[in-house]
This record gives sequence, C-alpha cells and structure tokens, in this order.
Amino acid sequence: MASLIEFNLFAPRNQGAALIGSFLEWKEIPMEKAEDGYFRTQVELEDGVYQYKFRVQTKSPNFEPDQWVDLIDPYATDVDEERKVGIVRIKDGKKIVDTYVWQHDDTPLPENHELVIYEMHVADFTGGEVVSYKRGKYVDAIEKLDYLKELGINAIELMPVNEYPGDYSWGYKVRHYFATESSYGSTEDLKRFIDECHARGIRVFVDGIYNHTDEECPLMLIDRNYWYYEHMHYPEDPNNYWGPEFNYDNYDEKLDVKPAWKYVGDVVRFWVQEYHIDGIRFDAVRQLANNEFLNWLATQAKKNTAPKPFYNIAEHIPDTSTITTPEGPLDACWHESFRYFVIPHICGEKFEPEKLKEVLDPRRQGYAASINVVNYLATHDREHLLRELGERGIFDEDAFRRAKLGAVLLITAMGIPMLWMGEEFGEHKRKSETVTQPKKIAWPLLEKDQNRDLFEYYKKLIVLRKHNPALQSDNIEFFHEDVDAKVLAYVRWNEEGSRVVVLANFSDQNLSGYHVPEFPSAGRWHEWTGNYDVEAGEDGIMIDIEPYQAKVCVWR
Repeated sequence: MASLIEFNLFAPRNQGAALIGSFLEWKEIPMEKAEDGYFRTQVELEDGVYQYKFRVQTKSPNFEPDQWVDLIDPYATDVDEERKVGIVRIKDGKKIVDTYVWQHDDTPLPENHELVIYEMHVADFTGGEVVSYKRGKYVDAIEKLDYLKELGINAIELMPVNEYPGDYSWGYKVRHYFATESSYGSTEDLKRFIDECHARGIRVFVDGIYNHTDEECPLMLIDRNYWYYEHMHYPEDPNNYWGPEFNYDNYDEKLDVKPAWKYVGDVVRFWVQEYHIDGIRFDAVRQLANNEFLNWLATQAKKNTAPKPFYNIAEHIPDTSTITTPEGPLDACWHESFRYFVIPHICGEKFEPEKLKEVLDPRRQGYAASINVVNYLATHDREHLLRELGERGIFDEDAFRRAKLGAVLLITAMGIPMLWMGEEFGEHKRKSETVTQPKKIAWPLLEKDQNRDLFEYYKKLIVLRKHNPALQSDNIEFFHEDVDAKVLAYVRWNEEGSRVVVLANFSDQNLSGYHVPEFPSAGRWHEWTGNYDVEAGEDGIMIDIEPYQAKVCVWR
C-alpha cells in the first residue's frame, strides 16, 4: 500500500525548487514554498528504495542569477555520487536509514577519565594484508576488534566517515554530512562496527568537520552566502584554508535562525541518535573560532545521548586550555605540546626537565584536569615515533628501547592517552604526502620479535592504566630531577592509596645502582614492566636503569 511521503528542502532565499525522482520517471514535481523557508511536496510511495534529487533556482554567486541547478538533498542519508542522486528508503510508510537493530546498547562503557584512545583510518587500518591495493572497510575493521580488545584500548577515534569526494581520502573535505562514506561499506556496516565495539566495551568517536566543506557540498549549490563566509575567514592565514568555511555569525532575522548553526546542529543530533556515537573530535577549532557556537553544539551532543558518557575533543593547534572545560566549550584538546616536547627528549636532542613537567602535568599549562588533554606521540598528521627516530639515525634495538620509553610517558602522564594506528607495534611508514595517498599499516611487522615485544609492552602498560586509579587521577608530583644524569622521576597517586612511580632515564648511559633519595614511601614496590619487586628504604631506592629506559614502580 502506498503512503504519502514528504520531501522538503530548506532554501529560504531561493525562488523555486522541484523534486525529481525515479518514482516518477525523473519528471519534475513542483515544490511549494512556505513562510518558514522550506520547499515541500508529498509523493505517494510504496515501500522500497528510490533515487531522487532537487532542482533549485540557485542563489550562489558562481552561477547565473536564479539559474536552475540539480543537487543532492543536503540531508540525504545515502547518496550515489556517480549518478548525483540521493537514495531514500521507505518501510512501513516511513523514511528510514536502514533496518539495523542495535544489540549492545546496554553494555557498560568506560567513563572519560578511564579512556585509552586509538585513532583509526578505516581504509588504511585493514584490507592490505593480502592485496596491497585493497582498501579497508567497516567489515574488515570488525574482524580486527578482538586484536584491539587484546591491546586494551577502550575508545576508537574514527577519521571522517562522512561521504567525501572520490573513493580514497582522509575525509576532511565533507560533501554529504548525513551520508556515510560509501567506499567503507553501508550504513548497516558502520552501525554494526559501532555495535561490535560497544559489545567489547569500546567507545566510538567520530571526526566532526564543522569548519569547512567540499566545494560541491549541496549547500554551496543552493545559496553559498547563506551558509558560508563569502570570502576566506582568515585571509592572513591561507595555509590553513581547506575549503568554503561555515559562517556561524550569519543570522537570518526574518526566520530567527543562524543557518550554519541549524545545519551543523542537525548533523550532530543525527549522528548521535542514528549511529549511537560516544564522542566527537572537532577538527580545525582554531580556524572555526567561535566558542559560543562550540559550547552550544557540545551541549546539543550531550543532550541527545542515551544515559552514557560523551566526550567532546578539540583539535586546536597549538593546543590551549582556553578551549576546554570548565571555562571553555569542549571537554578536551589534542595535546600537541606533549608530542612537541617529548619527542626531542626520546631522540636524545635535549634534556629540559621544566618543559617535560609542563606536558606531563598539563595543569602547568592552565588545564584543569586530566580529561582536558589527549596526549599522543603520533597522529595521522604527524610521523610515527619509529619514523622520527629513524630519520635521526636511530634504529633497531636502540629505537625500540626509546619507543618503550615513549610508551611509558604516554600511558603514565596526566591526560588521556591516544595511539595512532600501528604505533603499538612500531609502524614506521612515512605519513601520507597528500590526503589521497593510501598508507596501509604493515600488519606483518607483528610477526617480528621486536615489534611483537613492543606490542606486548603497550598491552602491559594499558592494563596498568585501566586498572590502577592513580593513573586516572589529577595527581602528579615530580620528586627527583638529575640534570647531569638526565633522570626525571614522578609519582601518580589517588586519595585511596594507589601509587605509581616512574623513573625515566633520558641519557645514553647505563645507570647501575642509581640512587633515588626521598622515594615516595619505604617498602616493597613492584616494577611493572619487568615483573619483579624492588625495596625502597628510608634513604630512597637503588635501582638499575638502562639508557633511554623508564622503570614503572607500583606500590604493593
């Protein structure tokens, strides 16, 4: 039985619009414009799958005045880019995205302070193990979830999964915000991936690209200057211009609406409700530069979640505490300065304890709490640590020893640790020169002893991070500093008595019987990475520390 299905298009400054679809042999169906700025029409449709698009008299300045242009619905939840059409599914007389039934919504998920994040690009995470040119899909990533569960991470930060131009990209120029990237799989595949993550206690965050869009985003074709800045938002900074930028200052007095706020707010609500995501990483926040909007948007995201935690993360380079709670709009900021100061120390280029203290204790930079920073050694935008070491002529055993030192600092510092995929087993491939250059992670590396050993080392540290509340606290104290020996020691603790001490050697010298006075407590401690006990006396501790090594001592 056919049902009356409404199609609508928000285009308040446009003169005319029509619906064209496979349901009427692609003949134009006129749409009526209402005072709320919407064009509407209704069509009787049986249950099924249909293709459609809109034809609009454009107001965009790169066309002739009121020229008729065809475009995909900016709210289309599925698209066929080749045919330039949206896809609508009708079931039981209503529009649906798909028929997926969620299985694991009731599974408890970790709170924000408990997180260990894994950044993933779907196309490069899997698919290349047998055929090097094969791009990974959601179904391939699902097959690797047990590996990630074994590693111990409990959150995945997906690089953009909205529909972008072409079949391979990092995804940072979104064309269709409500549709998922078709080269990765179907909407059901993405939901199943998220559901299977939840089944394993793993949260899923998505990359939100709300500063700019692709040049052929449908909004650009309807009325560019209604949703976007007419010119570059920051003409003095052309290197950080990636496409037409949303204008969050534009206000339509007649309709009492901020167009860009409305659209992006609808996008966030849709992804939270339809895909059950657990957080958003907000791209290019420094360029977006509107804290009032970000505060509103972050609040919208949390209003629309089930009773479970949500995490709003800023990518703001350089990082700044002004963007994070309690005063700023978002929960956390990518902690670029952590990498910036830690990498040269691991590479042996300097020993500046005060700089290390600043990033190991972000409160010294103005951040209020551990959950306000996301620490990392590498991201999709930065080289892997093994690559950084290799470019300085540091290879093999020496490189892996230093990688373990980096792992200790990452996992035991104040802040939420994040790994870029492959970092846990020593991936060293150079990062992509362009955003359309595939860079598969090399899974065969895990078959090599040193790489597998690094993976096991990360596993052991992540277990400690997740199960020792001292490492989830807002407490850190630096109790030993030796500029000559290049040693820095700190203790993490909580009020209930959990304590973890880190002794880090940033020199190329083997420190045998090294004395650390004023150790936090006399008594028996357990060295976590080597699995043995050490005794601290009233006068401190004597311990052997190899070059570029960290000892992790846990109070028994």
